[in-house]
Amino acid sequence: MRLLLLSDIHANLEALEACLAATPAYDRIVNLGDVVGYNASPNEVCERVIAMNAPVVRGNHDRACAGLTDLKEFNPVAAISAYWTKNTLQPDYLDWLRALPRGPLQPDDFPGLEFVHGAPLDEDEYLLNTAAADDNIELPGHAPLIFFGHTHIQGGFVDEDGESRPFRPPYESLAGPVQHTMWLTPGERYLINPGSVGQPRDSDWRAAFALFENSAGPLASVTFYRVPYDIKKTQERILSAQLPERLASRLQIGR
Repeated sequence: MRLLLLSDIHANLEALEACLAATPAYDRIVNLGDVVGYNASPNEVCERVIAMNAPVVRGNHDRACAGLTDLKEFNPVAAISAYWTKNTLQPDYLDWLRALPRGPLQPDDFPGLEFVHGAPLDEDEYLLNTAAADDNIELPGHAPLIFFGHTHIQGGFVDEDGESRPFRPPYESLAGPVQHTMWLTPGERYLINPGSVGQPRDSDWRAAFALFENSAGPLASVTFYRVPYDIKKTQERILSAQLPERLASRLQIGR
């Protein structure tokens, strides 16, 4: 099985299209949430994600933009974006967002895999350090391989002898498309983030996604990808919508 993993698209149409154009052959897709928010193409992105007919875990911005979260929980820039998105989305897409399931998801046709937006214990938790990873990587009843989003940072954690070790794909360049394949050690537990399609925060501006491949044998791998996209067009959409300039400028630096 070759599983395409998308997360945190955040209404960035140009980044999503660049990822899909660069994606190798795959069998299934799973989306780890935050389809909307921040960027200025929510209807176009919802249309494309719905057409994928793939599982989607709800994200905190999906909830907020659908009116299910009090915007007082958001910082001012995020709240402005969520309010604008809610008033821009077509009614059918609002209904779709409101119906997205809360993680963790353990679909029967993905044995040994689990999908969350933030963390297994809390859909809004940020898995940013080993302390948070330690609390979430060896939970009874949870899968040994958990895919998460929310942090916008590509990489994750592996449990080695009861302690979590972070990992990041080692790209040598910040220009052009790149990829890195990581083989998974049988018997070890992982928390893996494919990175953010639409608003990376790991100092790499390129759109991110990942491909999980599980062969017939015991070996499995995750290939991380970064692809350039028409960032100027995305920025122009943000400014034309009169969203905060910060949302446009941060895309350039990947923060």
